[in-house]
Amino acid sequence: MQLLDPIIEFHAELRQIRRDIHAHPELCFEEHRTADVVAAKLTEWGIPIVRGMGGTGVVGMIRNGDSRRAIGLRADMDALPLQEVNAFPHASRHAGKMHACGHDGHVAMLLGAAHYLAKHRHFDGTVYLIFQPAEEGGGGAARMMDDGLFRDFPMDAIFGMHNWPGMPAGVFGVTAGAMMASSNEFEVTVHGKGSHAAQPHRSIDPVMAAIQIVQAWQTIISRNRNPLDAAVLSVTQIHAGTTTNIIPEEAKLVGTVRTFNLPVLDLIEQRMRDIAEHTAAAFDAEIRFDFKRNYPPLLNHAKETEFAVDVMRSIVGDGRVHVGIEPSMGAEDFAFFLQEKPGCYVFIGNGEGDHRSAGHGLGPCNLHNPSYDFNDELLPIGATYWVRLAESWLAASTGAPMPENAIR
Repeated sequence: MQLLDPIIEFHAELRQIRRDIHAHPELCFEEHRTADVVAAKLTEWGIPIVRGMGGTGVVGMIRNGDSRRAIGLRADMDALPLQEVNAFPHASRHAGKMHACGHDGHVAMLLGAAHYLAKHRHFDGTVYLIFQPAEEGGGGAARMMDDGLFRDFPMDAIFGMHNWPGMPAGVFGVTAGAMMASSNEFEVTVHGKGSHAAQPHRSIDPVMAAIQIVQAWQTIISRNRNPLDAAVLSVTQIHAGTTTNIIPEEAKLVGTVRTFNLPVLDLIEQRMRDIAEHTAAAFDAEIRFDFKRNYPPLLNHAKETEFAVDVMRSIVGDGRVHVGIEPSMGAEDFAFFLQEKPGCYVFIGNGEGDHRSAGHGLGPCNLHNPSYDFNDELLPIGATYWVRLAESWLAASTGAPMPENAIR
């Protein structure tokens, strides 16, 4: 690997920062301490900052030379409402909160890049360091945009990165186009008429109507959707009734829909509504249909993806960069950024979990698992990627040659 020596030498401090953040997890829009840590480090290194973007977000600015070109690098900061089962020294100190998705590592990698870029400045232009709140369901990316992120910090492209358990440590993965799915949720309430269960003829049974709706919805995927368009429609909750001898007044259906493009999502939402309304009507019932679009599909831009691939290969070699990987049905609010700016989002392998310190839980080292922990060996790799990406992007944008001493 072609890692930057100053970042390798800074590895121990990055590990300490990462583990400190892991021990003090904060949920979406509550990342006050984490933002304080980020702001303090950037200020210590002479990097101007703006706080409060998107609520608790922090944006650092490193300018050098005369070019007006700019690049944005983003790390998410929030944790999950999950009880950690690990018992190593840096385990969560806050019950019911845990960095189970590696955002602590994402913050540390971007701080490692910030430290190097501020000190060495082998670029002409501006690097914006975007520490974003509330990725885990809060839509912090959209909130930052609403607060003027791209207006106040005009950048030509934006890039993101996420650790990926199961992929070998330090291996990169990416694909152009659809990289992650849209995230959408629905809640459909079927209103009927309750009665004694021994007198069903006096009822309008919402349970039977709900069962028929759920079964009919599956035909949207099997009969309405083009088989070449990936999509998921999962009913994950059915709530109805209180006891055995009462037919309830209502039944509630809750679940999620995932797609890689908006036309397919439009189709599924409309068909779900039509089927629910007409099926309920056939039972003389009524419905309330609520469909919420949370995150759009994450679509990598082709040019920026190709550029990122070249940078990754220059660091870890061709064989450790997997191009055209299978997209994930998981969702990521970095997608909002890519709707407004060109850019690319990549995965960096977190390994299988054998990196975890003594005292880890018995569960797998998977995202959103209470036994998860970020792999600290990725810190210098990810930080080097950020540096090389920023230097190379700005050099290519201005036509300037890459400085020979940018890589050691």
